[in-house]
Amino acid sequence: VQLQASGGGLVQAGGSLRLSCAASGYTGRNYAMGWYRQAPGKEREFVAASSWGGGTTNYTDSVKGRFTISRGNAKNTVYLQMNSLKSEDTAVYYCAASGAMATMTSPAYWGKGTLVTVSS
Repeated sequence: VQLQASGGGLVQAGGSLRLSCAASGYTGRNYAMGWYRQAPGKEREFVAASSWGGGTTNYTDSVKGRFTISRGNAKNTVYLQMNSLKSEDTAVYYCAASGAMATMTSPAYWGKGTLVTVSS
């Protein structure tokens, strides 16, 4: 399974970015996808996850109301719309996938990270 993430960059505080991730080579059915992030000097943390159909989503408290996760029509893609960005959102963001939402706490598959830098 390959996960290819894109969309990171430099943005001013209060601005927006949209991350994208496309999965390929997954032979399972109805897999969940989501995002984790790792800030400098900190452990990797969960950000958001979406079920296969997008009907179930989870967010970490610090991004609720600011970030929105969604699945593409082809279902092998996941997006993270990030609004009202704060300096504390600066991190490397990783796309992840797993067989079910319940296992997104420890995803089976990881993509390479994309760097998001929020300047204050």
